[in-house]
Amino acid sequence: MSATLNVARYSALLSGVFYGIYHRRSLQQAHDQEKEHHAIHQREQLIAQAKDAWRHKQEGAKGSDGIITNPEDPRFDLEKLVAKWEKEL
Repeated sequence: MSATLNVARYSALLSGVFYGIYHRRSLQQAHDQEKEHHAIHQREQLIAQAKDAWRHKQEGAKGSDGIITNPEDPRFDLEKLVAKWEKEL
C-alpha cells in the first residue's frame, strides 16, 4: 500500500471521529436545553395546579351557609346540600 493511501485513510478516520465528537456534543446540548425547558414547563404546571386548588379551597370556605358542595371533600354532607337546595326553590 502506498503512503498516500494510508494518509488518506487515517485522515478520513480522524475526521470522522472528530465530527462524531462534535455532533454528539451538539445533540447533547440540544437535549439538555429541551430537558431544562420541560422541567420549567412542568414546574409552571404544578404551580398553576396548586393555585387552582388553593382558589377552590378558598371558594369552598366562603360558601353560603358554610355548606360544602364538593362531593370529594371529606366534610361534604349531602343532607345539608339537599336542604339548601329545597330552601332555594
